[in-house]
Amino acid sequence: MNPDNFERIRFAVRDQVATLTLHNPERRNAFDPAMREEMRQVVARLRADASIRALVLTGAGDHFCAGGDLRNIATVGLDNAGWRARLQSLHDWLKELITLDRPVIAAVDGAAYGAGFSLALLADFVIATPRARFCMSFMRVGLVPDCAAFYTLPRIVGVQRARELMLSAREVDAAEALSLGIALELQPPEQLQARAQALAASFVQASPLAVALVKRTLAAPGHDLPTLLEMEANAQALAMGTEAHRVAVQRFLDKQPALFQWPVQPAS
Repeated sequence: MNPDNFERIRFAVRDQVATLTLHNPERRNAFDPAMREEMRQVVARLRADASIRALVLTGAGDHFCAGGDLRNIATVGLDNAGWRARLQSLHDWLKELITLDRPVIAAVDGAAYGAGFSLALLADFVIATPRARFCMSFMRVGLVPDCAAFYTLPRIVGVQRARELMLSAREVDAAEALSLGIALELQPPEQLQARAQALAASFVQASPLAVALVKRTLAAPGHDLPTLLEMEANAQALAMGTEAHRVAVQRFLDKQPALFQWPVQPAS
């Protein structure tokens, strides 16, 4: 399927930065079967296209994603085995996205509820507006968190706070999301997309191997210090042999600015 013809997603690549927009604004970008299938296709393309150096994940209109489509859930009529198979098919591309070897920036405005909150947590960086609202709303409808939230949320906020957010199903406003480390920074709504694109574009000039190695090493939970030091040594040895490292060192010696620069915050 041509990305331009997706029903629930808008996908575009410009200057080596991909933008994936959840596009069901009439339902606050609710996560339905069509969107799940299109996400699978887009993630497969991302994994296969090494020329794409970063991804921005966002939602159309005034919301990121209101969560799962409860109308579909109420009428689909699956038994336990059917629901398990449906979730496992979802996990196939979720694992591919969370282990993507390039940076993912989520630009969140409005509601990020349920699976929408979980999707935002798949990103390496969450940029939010002051009107963003995050909620692990699953308990409100008698469900448990999904879309990898049991993996992502405790790693960001700690186990006790993750337990509280999951069991209380309370809303987290933008200021609290910032203080908990869920959001990296807050931006006015009119600057949100530009800031997310600037962060993504900065990685076009970064060493792709170094980025991949940082993500891979950070994603290795539960390792003891000797194991992590061994992983660090292996990763650094690989990075030392890259052209990106050689060029960066030469630019430093020549007193030229580094090619990779984290973008300056926009003026408030």
